[in-house]
Amino acid sequence: MRTTTDVPVRKNDEVTLDIIGLTQDGEGVGRADGFTLFVQGALPGERIKAKVLKVKKQYGYAKMLELLQASPDRVEAPCPIYRQCGGCQLQHMDYAAQLAWKRQHVIDSLTRIGKLRVADVAGEGVVVHPTIGMAEPWRYRNKAQVPIGMALADMADGAAGSLIGGFYARGSHRIIDMDACFIQHERNDEAVRLVKALGTRLGIRAYDETTGRGLLRHVVVRTGFATGETMVCLVTNGTRIPRVDELVEGIRRALPDVRSIVQNVNTRNTNVIFGDETRVLWGSDVIHDELDGIRFAISARSFYQVNPAQTVALYRKAVEYAGLTGRETVIDAYCGIGTISLFLARRAGKVYGVESVPEAVEDARRNAALNGIANASFEVGLAEEVIPRWREAGVAADVIVVDPPRKGCDAQLLDTIVRMRPKRVVYVSCNPATLARDLAVLEAGGFRTVEVQPVDMFPHTGHVECVVLLVRK
Repeated sequence: MRTTTDVPVRKNDEVTLDIIGLTQDGEGVGRADGFTLFVQGALPGERIKAKVLKVKKQYGYAKMLELLQASPDRVEAPCPIYRQCGGCQLQHMDYAAQLAWKRQHVIDSLTRIGKLRVADVAGEGVVVHPTIGMAEPWRYRNKAQVPIGMALADMADGAAGSLIGGFYARGSHRIIDMDACFIQHERNDEAVRLVKALGTRLGIRAYDETTGRGLLRHVVVRTGFATGETMVCLVTNGTRIPRVDELVEGIRRALPDVRSIVQNVNTRNTNVIFGDETRVLWGSDVIHDELDGIRFAISARSFYQVNPAQTVALYRKAVEYAGLTGRETVIDAYCGIGTISLFLARRAGKVYGVESVPEAVEDARRNAALNGIANASFEVGLAEEVIPRWREAGVAADVIVVDPPRKGCDAQLLDTIVRMRPKRVVYVSCNPATLARDLAVLEAGGFRTVEVQPVDMFPHTGHVECVVLLVRK
């Protein structure tokens, strides 16, 4: 077995690499005497000089020192802090090339992990369509989750000091302070800048995760693209915010579109952003947005897709794959606040949604009522527990839609889908690797993967969303 002592490179070695691919995190993949090195900022087809930073048994990491031969897909990243910030990974890659790479990433996962055959020129196998991209792939995010810290000088001298806020540097929890993010809605940027300035003036201290002291952990801002409504959520390490009335008044005065100012309390020593308690400081507990004619109420902790334009493209494709005629019974696993469920309900006979987060189910029920949709019902619980109970109660699904988190579907849920034998399964995925794994299980259980539509929900990052049609064999 290879050890770190017999690999062909050592830490601090300088090597010349030909970049042959990209990882799912957007790192270039190079080889040095057959040994794999990952290099941030390198693109396929490039030759670079690099310095080895870290060596493990099977692979290592290196830093690009010099670009010897550039890829034709290389472009200048417009963001001034792109090289330091960990928010984006692919701003240095032409957008058309990003879309092509994301499709290939899906294909590679399907073939290597799922052992599926992808359609070739003869047309046999799973059809993987070209990635649906955006005409304008900037300023697309409706939600900002920004960690807050203190300027280093202020931390050292113990003064009240100034707040900073921005995404973490790559591979660390060091905050890169920013005034603007090129993939955020401008109003999100404005709100974050405002809270930093107001908090600094009012003497509010940022939370320090190493000591567990300080108050303000994150600023979370949501903007309804269709309605223009804004929510500002302050995530705090404790319930009391000093001079809170002045803070709220300052936000209201500077942001005329703000409809909700809330506080979420998280006193745990954790990387999880939200705690369990959310309280309204001013205004409503929700804001509203609209997708394809359906209106949604969105609370602070609701899961709501961050790219509205691409969400419509994704969900329209999901409805198309469901093949609804108006009579079908549909189950929506991991239904969240009912976004896909309500899209489906306009074409289905009955939709059952299940979600483990109680607040999300409350939002889903409220959203159904908000739109006058009476043929969708929602239940709190784990999909792998609730859906088998529905099956025992006699619910026979014609179509099952799943939109799981990155870890994919629970094994028990996949088993339930196989046992329920719906005519169609529509799988919405944010992780091609776990998608491919689950498709292999469903294929073995009697389903055939027909086609896959990648959708670029997160331009300039390594993430790709997919919607997949499976039919019962």
